[in-house]
This record gives sequence, C-alpha cells and structure tokens, in this order.
Amino acid sequence: MAAAMARGLAGQADGMLFTDSGSGRAAELARELGGEALASNADLAQRADAVVLAVKPAKLDEVAAELSEAKVVVSLLGATSLAKVEAAFPDASVVRLMPNVGVEVRRGVLCLAGAPGEELRASLERLGHVVELPDSQFDAATAVMGCAPAYLALAVEALADAGAADGLDPELARELVVETTAGTAELLRIRHPADVRKAVASPGGSTEAGLEALDREGARGAFEAAVRASLERMRG
Repeated sequence: MAAAMARGLAGQADGMLFTDSGSGRAAELARELGGEALASNADLAQRADAVVLAVKPAKLDEVAAELSEAKVVVSLLGATSLAKVEAAFPDASVVRLMPNVGVEVRRGVLCLAGAPGEELRASLERLGHVVELPDSQFDAATAVMGCAPAYLALAVEALADAGAADGLDPELARELVVETTAGTAELLRIRHPADVRKAVASPGGSTEAGLEALDREGARGAFEAAVRASLERMRG
C-alpha cells in the first residue's frame, strides 16, 4: 500500500525516501520513481518531513525505536489503534490512515483518524477521496473500502471471462467490463444502487434474468460473507 501511495505521489512530492527490512523493494521503488533508498530507518527519520509507517503490526515497537526522531508519522498498520501508535511515537505528530489501491492512480479512498497538518492533508488529497473517521470505525471501513477492490476485480474478471467464453476476444471483453464499471461508478455517485438496478433491469428482460441467477447463486450473501471474514481476520 505504501508503494501504491508513492506511485500516486510521483511527480507531486519531491525527494521521496524509502527504506525496507532487506527485501530490496526500497531500491526498486527509488529507481522506478526517482527517489532515494536509505540505509536505515534512523536516516529516514532524520531526513523525512513525514514517515509513512507500513510494517507488520508486531514490528511496531522495534521500528519505532529506530524512527525515534520522526516528526510526523502516518500509520498504515492494520488493526492497530491510533492511541497505540501515538504511545510508540510520543514525540511525533501521528495520524492513522487506511488507503486502498486506487491511490496509485490518484482515485483512492483514504480513511483518516487524527489531525494532519495542512501540508500532509494536501498530499493525501492528491491521492483521492479523504474520509475522516473515528479510530473505532477503522476495522469496518477497511473491510469495506480496503478489501473491496479485490472483490470488484473478481467480479470484473468473472464477467469478462463469461463474455470471452461466448466468443468475445478476451481483451475486448475485459475492456467492455472495465469501462462499464468506470461509468457505473460515476453514475452511483448521484444515484442509489437500487435505482441503478431498476433502471437497467426491465421486467422480463435479460438483466432481470441475470439478477435472478445472481440471487439464486447467493451473490449478495457471498459479498456480505467476504466483509465478515475480513473483519474476523483483522480482529484475530
């Protein structure tokens, strides 16, 4: 997710700095985006205006010790409260952030808790739609907006594969579904989902037949189950 944010900010933020735990991803991102890979987290804390913290939650205390000089910390840690991160960084200004992968193309959704400074908020708004939430609602929001791109991608894949199975060129089928998805998303900004379904599904028509098949196969229940499963995993 941090890499997606970095790609979204490429050309918008000067002098991005990267570190990793030895995977080599920091150097790869630096080469790709024109930033700089640093030798240590301590160097990063000294040089960065804001540190995006994207590690496993179990590593929080270990990494916080290395980043003790950080001025501003943006935590992407899943299922880790703002208060816990603030306790690990008592001398820094801390915010909690959960973006989704749309930030890579500056069309993401970013859930935010805490009080970012003006410059940080402006950077986040370049990446997409920022929604301020109480820290207590982050798990539910993550299960909906953080995981949903994967579920929507699965639906797009299934629709395109069905079209290809009936003779459409696979790339054309994917293009048709992707562009339809983009247009539908814009329509859903101004119309309720139920109204969109009714507008497309004329009585006795092919869309109604498809919706009935989705209902028989338990599509709605499957999506609800996916959200519940994500929440259960996050909460241990």
